[in-house]
Amino acid sequence: MERLEEEGLDGLFVGPSGDLLYLVGLDLFQDERCKGLMVSRKGCFGLVPLLYRQEMGRHMEGVPLFVWDDRDGFAGAFGEGCRSLGLEGEVIGINCGMRAVDLIDAQGVLKARYVNGAKVLDPMRRVKSPEELALMRKASGLADLVMDKVYRFLRPGLSERRVKEFILKSFDELGTVPSFDPIVAFGANASMPHYGGGDAVGEEGDCAVLDFGCRVGGYCSDMTRTFFLGGVPDESAEVYRVVLESQLKGIGAVRPLVAAQEVDRAARDVIARAGYGEHFLNRLGHGIGLEVHEGPYIVEGNDTPLEVGNVFSVEPGIYIPGKLGVRIEDLVAVGEAGAEVLNSFPKELMTTP
Repeated sequence: MERLEEEGLDGLFVGPSGDLLYLVGLDLFQDERCKGLMVSRKGCFGLVPLLYRQEMGRHMEGVPLFVWDDRDGFAGAFGEGCRSLGLEGEVIGINCGMRAVDLIDAQGVLKARYVNGAKVLDPMRRVKSPEELALMRKASGLADLVMDKVYRFLRPGLSERRVKEFILKSFDELGTVPSFDPIVAFGANASMPHYGGGDAVGEEGDCAVLDFGCRVGGYCSDMTRTFFLGGVPDESAEVYRVVLESQLKGIGAVRPLVAAQEVDRAARDVIARAGYGEHFLNRLGHGIGLEVHEGPYIVEGNDTPLEVGNVFSVEPGIYIPGKLGVRIEDLVAVGEAGAEVLNSFPKELMTTP
């Protein structure tokens, strides 16, 4: 209620997302059926497709449910629910869990001012409690274990697909699930930061970028290491040295009340001075929690001061098209004295046998 007032909103519709999981512990499958929780200053209601009634009702006990079936569509139930809370003609925020096509239909049944509500819960979610931090430390520890297993498995002659399968199997054996689709990129493919994967076979001297994480209690981990298969060319070794120095500088700049962009600048300056500035393509980091990407974002232009309890990635990279990519990523939590690095797997340059 306080956040709605601060944002000048009368209501906020929260569809399937990290926001909904945060509020009521409900992790819904996102599909074509519009569903979620409307929160207003006068109360709440659940918008519930008939086939989700049992699951959503269990997590929204005591909340009025406006149930709709596939024959009628959701719009009528949405309008009825909003009118029950006096939201007609008011200001309604919409979070990222509602599709644009559904918002268009909603506008046809309820006249209101609809605004972007994606960031309403951000100040609450980006500061992690001790319990949340404990889950994230555990998730990062499991990712470290898998990275060690994969490093021992890697060798020239393996395909990217085979290594990805090994990562997925390793998480399954630990009783957890990936927090996102793992990235495995060899050689020139690693120059694409979010490479979609394929069947490329690693060759002697290739870089191998491995980016993955897992979930514990709904909370995510995310880490990246870059190895070299069998050996490392001199240029690749220099690129790696620069990226590692950049990452350490970024981590060293983390402390309470420092603007997020200052951390990005500290790391980016290292890469720029080494002559690779044009090859550092991404922001330095992203917040993480119930979703892999959430606030705070560590990027130029974000002058929001860091707070104790923020958790985010520090992941500088150099990506040279047609040649190689190097990225090193850890998660850090902001503590009173600075950064707590949640990952423990080594970061020095490592080659496979």
